[in-house]
Amino acid sequence: MSDLGVAEIPVDENERPLPPLAAPAKNALLDGPILRTLLWLAWPNVIALTAGTCVVIAETSYIGRLGVESLAAMALVFPTVILTMTMSGGAMGGGVASAIARALGAGDLDRASTLAAHALLIGLCFGLAFMLGMLIFGPKLLELLGGRGNVLTQAVAYTQIFFGGAVVPWLMNTMAGILRGTGNMKLPSLLMLSSAICQIILGGTLGLGLGPIPQFGMRGVAAGSLIAYLISISVMSWYLFSGRARVVPKIRGLRIQWSMFTDILKVGAIACFSPLQSVLTISIFTHMLASFGTEVLAGYGIGARLEFMLTSISFAVGIASVPMVGMAVGAQRIARARKIAWTAGLVAFASVGTFATFIAIFPDIWVNLFTDDAAVRAASRQYLSTAAPMYAFLGLATAMYFSSQGAAKVIGPVMAQTARLLFIGAGGWWLLTHDATAQNFFMLAAASMVLLGVLSWASVVLTRWGPKQRVPVVRPVLS
Repeated sequence: MSDLGVAEIPVDENERPLPPLAAPAKNALLDGPILRTLLWLAWPNVIALTAGTCVVIAETSYIGRLGVESLAAMALVFPTVILTMTMSGGAMGGGVASAIARALGAGDLDRASTLAAHALLIGLCFGLAFMLGMLIFGPKLLELLGGRGNVLTQAVAYTQIFFGGAVVPWLMNTMAGILRGTGNMKLPSLLMLSSAICQIILGGTLGLGLGPIPQFGMRGVAAGSLIAYLISISVMSWYLFSGRARVVPKIRGLRIQWSMFTDILKVGAIACFSPLQSVLTISIFTHMLASFGTEVLAGYGIGARLEFMLTSISFAVGIASVPMVGMAVGAQRIARARKIAWTAGLVAFASVGTFATFIAIFPDIWVNLFTDDAAVRAASRQYLSTAAPMYAFLGLATAMYFSSQGAAKVIGPVMAQTARLLFIGAGGWWLLTHDATAQNFFMLAAASMVLLGVLSWASVVLTRWGPKQRVPVVRPVLS
């Protein structure tokens, strides 16, 4: 038998088994270790947001050189400017990043590119709405907020320039949202850093004047911000439309698809209510606290500055979680998406809480940077010792808010912000009618932070992130 040959069975080439498929390329946002990937995405945001804080400090410094009336004018317009930036960046920008990340997670690059084009249209429309709204109603609003005389004149001058170009920050933050949705945190953060430097230089130069450049005052400060934003837009536009980004917005031959608008707005439009309610909450609390005198109000203001600085850490972590959660949800990996959310929440809670508790124990480290007034120092110490340890819950709430954006389930964290607003309003009214002390109001603020954090966390626990399970319809068998 060993000498006998065995005839080879002929095989049709079309029936030969296909070679094994190559393993798909690894995506760090979908397959990488969660904590390490989250921190890798977050650190550029920390630097960029810290630079934004430096801009606020620098602007306050050189506007102060223009006089007390200029400082008062900036205080009038500052809430509307912050509202514009947080709505376009954190809220609508998060909605844009979420939609694009979910499309990429599902492997639909064409949809992601179409979403990017629709996102730019949304940014353009919202920018125009802010421009018209503030140019028409801004002066009356500033007057209602207490602007009078030269203070009102300077506030209106700033408003006319900044909101006359309101489309610029909206487009800038929309483009940043597109890039973040692809997992690119470095370029938007680098541009935020360079924009901050340009704002400080240009705003100071145009506001105060330098050499042959005349002093334009508040108009110059506003113009400096817009020029810095335009530089960032130019770089991001080149990067996006040159094909270097993972997603290229489909502008040529674009067909409007309302489903694309819905995918973005179901997150971004609802998320916009969060910063709106946050500003309203702070305004109501500040108005109530003003009855205790200038020293108490100033002491609270020093503590609020620390809150603003530390929550930028949780913002950085939260923004980093949006594309990670979005891609996981798009790929139907819900368990991983939730694990990302819990990791982001823990990091934000621990990092903010550690720094804030340290300052609560040693408040003079922070207070000494701002004042030598004994009454203000006492009020600030009292507020920090009461409220600062609770900043950790603000960090947790911020992380839950952004993770929910990634999952396109943002109603819960927004309702938590509503609950805090009602709690401050009702609790503050009750305290005012019962001869409460400033310490009682500080305790109210601390309790509202805990409420916001716990409700935001609970909303993520109770909200289904996966697709709805369809119950099969059983038809009776015909005999």
